[in-house]
Parts: sequence; structure tokens; C-alpha cells
Amino acid sequence: MPRRPGLSVRLKLTLSYAGFLAVAGALLLAVVWVFLLRYVPDNPKGLLGISPNRYLLVRTFAPAAALAMAFLLVFGLVGGWVLAGRMLKPLTQITDAARTAGGGSLAHRIRMKGRQDEFRELSDAFDTMLEQLESHVAEQRRFAANASHELRTPLAIARTLLDVARKDPTRDRGELIERLHAVNTRAIDLTEALLLLSRGDRGHFTRVSVDLSLLAEEAAETLLPLAEQRRITLDVTGGAARAGGSAELLLRMVTNLVQNAIVHNLPSGGTVTVHTEADGDTSVLRVENTGTRLPPELVPTLTEPFQRGTERARTDEHAGVGLGLAIVRSVVRAHSGTLDLTPRPDGGLLVTARLPGTP
Repeated sequence: MPRRPGLSVRLKLTLSYAGFLAVAGALLLAVVWVFLLRYVPDNPKGLLGISPNRYLLVRTFAPAAALAMAFLLVFGLVGGWVLAGRMLKPLTQITDAARTAGGGSLAHRIRMKGRQDEFRELSDAFDTMLEQLESHVAEQRRFAANASHELRTPLAIARTLLDVARKDPTRDRGELIERLHAVNTRAIDLTEALLLLSRGDRGHFTRVSVDLSLLAEEAAETLLPLAEQRRITLDVTGGAARAGGSAELLLRMVTNLVQNAIVHNLPSGGTVTVHTEADGDTSVLRVENTGTRLPPELVPTLTEPFQRGTERARTDEHAGVGLGLAIVRSVVRAHSGTLDLTPRPDGGLLVTARLPGTP
């Protein structure tokens, strides 16, 4: 918002220093007058034989006091200007860094030297904020690029199918409609996943008490046909674990974890175990599945958008759009929880979500 021009902080501090010195000098003169000069006999005519003489002392003391006051005022202005400049120099560095960041450059860091004080603390906090912003912007740019690529693929396929149908009127329309329906369904699923991911990142939802064990049973019941189709054993164990949050988002979190465990499992004969428990003030959800061995360096990237764990899952009809664990991470973070991914020694993955519990 526009503001009227005013005095700079440096000038305000300078005037404050000079005013303080002037007031201190005036008080000193007042003390001299009250406790010294008023007890000296007055002799305005300068009669001899009366000593000391207030009249003579005042005439001698007043010019010197005026010069001293003028010196204090000038000294306060000059000294205050220099001292204020030295004290506000770190603030100038922070301001320059803020302008640089406002211009779009987030790689700049202040890295202020010297001992710890309020300005150094502000500088360190600003550097930390710039680091987080740079990481967040880079992640958003990477996400936007991946999202654009993923959305462009089904649209390009749909356009190709329509061009083929226009050039070849004798082509089977039933097959064309079926393929267009599959492509359109994938595009809708991707769009809904992107919207859900955005909603989780914003964290705008009504918080209620939700039992994770009930959500685990509901997700297992929904995905049981998929598990049976792949001959995978799906077990739900544990007890009640109440967490505060959105029932819809938490259900999607559990469902994504279970579906991910089924899809990224052995071709047949694998197992998926969903366990819930209350650990003090924390509600814990663990989803463990068998499968191929995962390289340790791959595990941290699984929660990135559009990352898929295995090549087999990339061509799987139930592999999703590559946002499953990214949505899980977003939902857990929106509920102030933590998410841990640990590769199993025999193959597969153990995912542990910890959320703040409710009574």
C-alpha cells in the first residue's frame, strides 16, 4: 500500500541520541543552578568585598554552558548518525537480500558474520526462509513440468485416435470409443489427484476425530478384489488409533498406501499387512508389503510426484498416475504428521505414518 514519505530510521535514531545528550546536559546545568549557584550571594552591581559573587559566576558560567550545550548537540548529531549507521548496517544487508529475493533470485544468502545478536538471528531466519522457498519453488516447477507432461500424454493419444477415426471411417467405432473412454478416465483420475494433492498442501479442511483402524478396514474391503485377483493376502491388524483431521483425506491416504502395496508386490503369493495402533499421543499406521528389493537411493524419491517404484508397475493397469505416495505425503504433512519409508531386507516396503492422536 502507498505510504507518505517519512524520516528514516537512521535519522530518527540520530535525533534520539542528540536529544538525549541535550536533555542530559540541560539536567546537568539545572543541577548546578539548583545545588550551587542559588546558594551564592547575589551582587548585581559588582560591589567589592562580597565573594563569591553569583552575578559574576553566572556571567562567566552562562557562555561556557551555552558552548557546552551546542557542542553536546553537534556531537550527538554526528555521533548518533555514525552509531546508527553502524548498528543498522546488518538491517541494510537484510533489506538488500529481501529486494533480491523479491526480484526472483532465491539463491542469494546473507550469511552474516559476527557474534549472535538480534540482527544475526533475523539474518539466519531469513536465510532459512530463502532456502525453504527455493526448495519449494524448485519442487513446484518440477511438479508443474511433470504434470504438464502427464496431462499432455492422454490428450495427445485422444487426438491421435480422433484423427485416425476421421481418416478411416470404416474403423471399428466400438474399439475407438473404448480406447477414448480409457484415455479420458486416466485424464480425469490425474486431474482429481492433482486437485486432491493441492487441497492437502493447503491444509484447508475441517478436523474431526477419525479412527484409522476403521479406515484401514474400509480400504481393505474396497481393494480386496484387486488383491484376490493378484493372489495377494491382505491382512488388517491392530486396534483403534484416533487422529484428528479430514476423514476424506485420511481415507484417501490409507487407500493409496494399500493400493500401492498391492500393485508393487510380487506377481502372486505376496502379502500386504495393514496395522494400526495408538502409541501414547500418536496414532500409527503401518502398511507393509512383500515385493522386489528396492535400492536405498530410490526410496526417498518415491514420494515425489509421478515417481513409480518398478518398471512392472509402469505398465500395470492399476498403477495409477504416479501421485499415490505424493498424495500420502501431502496428507500426512497437512495433518502435522510424519511419514517414513523403509525398504525391507527381503524385498518390499514398510511405510509408517504417524499422526497426532486424539482422545
